Amino acid sequence: MDRGFVKGALLGVGLLGASCAVVAPRPRSYERGRTWAYLRRFRYAHRGLHDLRLGIPENSIPAFERAASLGFGSELDVHLTSDKRLVVVHDSDLMRLTGEKAVVEELAFPELARLRLSGTEERIPLFSEALDVYGQLDMKIPLIVEVKAKGDNYAQLAAAVMEELDRHALIFCVESFDPRVVQWLRLNRGDVFRGQLAQNFLSEADGTGKGLLADCAATLLAANVLTRPDFVAYRWSDALMPPALLATKVMGAAYVGWTLHSMAELLACERRGGIGIFEGFVPDSMPPSYPKD
Repeated sequence: MDRGFVKGALLGVGLLGASCAVVAPRPRSYERGRTWAYLRRFRYAHRGLHDLRLGIPENSIPAFERAASLGFGSELDVHLTSDKRLVVVHDSDLMRLTGEKAVVEELAFPELARLRLSGTEERIPLFSEALDVYGQLDMKIPLIVEVKAKGDNYAQLAAAVMEELDRHALIFCVESFDPRVVQWLRLNRGDVFRGQLAQNFLSEADGTGKGLLADCAATLLAANVLTRPDFVAYRWSDALMPPALLATKVMGAAYVGWTLHSMAELLACERRGGIGIFEGFVPDSMPPSYPKD
């Protein structure tokens, strides 16, 4: 047998093994398996069940109320204000949502409360207000909480988010694009079902803004070696990227797909064994029962 071929094969096996070791999730325990099984019983509205045609902007109390009333969980985004309040809003830069040239983390909550969302009368809600919507339900409908760190506030933000969640008897999971948040959860809140958000950051329009090396590391889920997430939330349009398949199909991480824009995409995500975060349409509230594939 050709020695070059053998060396190449051994190198390939070694690289595959190293890649598996890097992207591997936390080993699934019985309790975390039960959490995932419960989370899979629901579908999740992206930033709440918003629809501006109905006067309901994203990440608003009416969006969460509408989602909850129809039996949907919600995915929502949490930031820390300058006066250390937790608010639910997607962008740090408020221009898109409010028309104001301002940054969430640089404003106190009373200043934010004066702003209105997307030309409606709705304001940016406190995290506690969003949790109260789901806390008042007879049925425990879960939430997907995305922690939106900015600069070096990840530890303070993650700790505050967990303190607020501890005050509410809810079922939830926590995710972040920032691996420092996921690592903080690993080190400080091992009881929390945690996830790493990711996508293909190597396309020109989707970079992290931190350079090519950071884009590569985020795309390849390289930080998993430090964070050991329970699930990987990889953008649905990038779901066939090798790192996503390696982490979920080979190494057993649970999969969350975002953002799904049709019933066909939602069903495909669920058939894959994942849970879907949908937007722009209203599916049935409860997904069909699929065997895990």
